Amino acid sequence: MGFVLHQGAVVLCMHGGQAQPTVPSPRVQVGGQPVTTQPAPYVVAGCPFVPPAAGPCVTAQWVTASTRVTAGGLPVLLRDSAAICAPTGTGLQVVMTQVRVTAQ
Repeated sequence: MGFVLHQGAVVLCMHGGQAQPTVPSPRVQVGGQPVTTQPAPYVVAGCPFVPPAAGPCVTAQWVTASTRVTAGGLPVLLRDSAAICAPTGTGLQVVMTQVRVTAQ
């Protein structure tokens, strides 16, 4: 169980780049902002990580989400959902989100 992520949540890649949803769910809102769902990737901007082979984080795909709550038929993302960034293979970290609506 965790708090539902929304468009205004602060989500960072493990290197500090800002991650934003590409397609929030406009019909379902928490705190006046659209919730985010699993299938849509996040884009990452400002990742300072520059390894010799891969490059900085550019996108992230969520691999876990709510098992019981959906928006538009798609699982909503939760504070404890897991994502994998490309091309680095590291994760995303939810730093701040709304704290009123939870899901499982």
